[in-house]
Amino acid sequence: MSSPPETRPDIVSLVLQSKKALQQGEQLCSRANDVSNASAQSVVDVLALDAKVRWITDGVLEQLRLAVSIAKSIEEKRARLGRQVQEWDIVREKHSTALDGILESLGSQLVPPDFHQHSAASSLFGSQHSEDEDENAHTNSPPSPRHSLSSTLRKEKPRPDRQTWRTLRDFVDDQAIEDVLEIMENERTGLDDLLSRTDDYPETLNNTIKAIRESLPNLHPLSPIDQLLTNQDGKISVMARHLESLAAHYDQMAGALNESEAGEAFSEEDIQAMHRDSEELPAIVNELEDCLMSINDINHMLATSQTDAKKHLVQLHTVLNDLDELGEIMTEMLQTQDAIEVECDERLASLQQHLVTVEGLHQHYVLYRTAFNKLMLEIARRGQYREAAENIVRGMMSQLAAMTEEESQIREHFNAEHGAHLPDDICLCIGNSPTRWEVLPWHGEEPEALPELEPDLIEQAKERLSSINGTATCESL
Repeated sequence: MSSPPETRPDIVSLVLQSKKALQQGEQLCSRANDVSNASAQSVVDVLALDAKVRWITDGVLEQLRLAVSIAKSIEEKRARLGRQVQEWDIVREKHSTALDGILESLGSQLVPPDFHQHSAASSLFGSQHSEDEDENAHTNSPPSPRHSLSSTLRKEKPRPDRQTWRTLRDFVDDQAIEDVLEIMENERTGLDDLLSRTDDYPETLNNTIKAIRESLPNLHPLSPIDQLLTNQDGKISVMARHLESLAAHYDQMAGALNESEAGEAFSEEDIQAMHRDSEELPAIVNELEDCLMSINDINHMLATSQTDAKKHLVQLHTVLNDLDELGEIMTEMLQTQDAIEVECDERLASLQQHLVTVEGLHQHYVLYRTAFNKLMLEIARRGQYREAAENIVRGMMSQLAAMTEEESQIREHFNAEHGAHLPDDICLCIGNSPTRWEVLPWHGEEPEALPELEPDLIEQAKERLSSINGTATCESL
């Protein structure tokens, strides 16, 4: 049965429409194939770049953790040196306070003028002189060794007011003490200057480490690659099925055209079926375009990930340069810190020796104060001895004078009664007076002259010695 002539143009139109849809489908599938191939290569590149970025980032983070430990080590070393210096300061404060205390004590203890106003040969303080001594050295001549004991005693001078007396502190070499303390303080200041060279090390390292850590790329988890590929394969399969449908439809329409040209006639139902099938072609093409769009989106996502990874690599290159610079800084800091630690130990040893000196000064002046208080008691004891000896001498001289006077009376009585009856040339000595005696120091030595001590000064010396002994006992306990 031949087709009516008017149906042929419809069939030709439907064939052309099917052919056009097939060509569009082939183009879309070809583009989808190219894009999917590019996506496959992008997947390889993205995975490789991401792995490299994460590997470098992990390495940088590991190096930063090492840098943090080094910064902490430097801070601990500085803290240890700071504790040593602080311990030294505590000991210095203790010794300095003790030295100031003994010097203040010396400043409160009076020295009687007689203790330092003698000649140098008999000065209780050795080379310490007074102006009065130099003036009197040329005007006073030593008493005759033949003078009696009473004539050799010093003439009493009016004693100056106690407010004008010198103290034990006046005989201390303050300048020498100041020199020792000044040298110690200068070295202590130098130690602070030395330690201050590394004050900013921990903060500098921590800030640099923080800056490098913040400059690291902010990595996000990659989209699941297998899911993307699965979605892409699903879209390609759908497109393949649509393409097959388009090809089958075209074959059918081409066959129908050939049959129509051969005189085959189609029923109205066949023509309507052809039109219905042709009406579905745009929807199929739209679906193909949607699938291609999804494949392009996947490719764009992978390309974006690849671009980001490359940017991250460039960024990490700068981070690695900063990390190398940080390594050089840390090496220099460690070397400087070690050198400062060695020098600090040397300076602390020198400062420790100064503390030994200060402690020695304190001990020296404690012994000096003790010796002076004992000197006071010794002078008092010698005064008692001198008084006892002089009492004996005065008693002996008084007894001798009485004996001489009695002897003179007896001789005068004898001579008055018998002298006139004796020849002048017999026993010429009978008319002599009895020998008069004088008790003098041995071999013309000068009588001992002792400083004058008031009773209250002696009592104060005893109290100070008792206090010193009590303190020493407590310390020993």
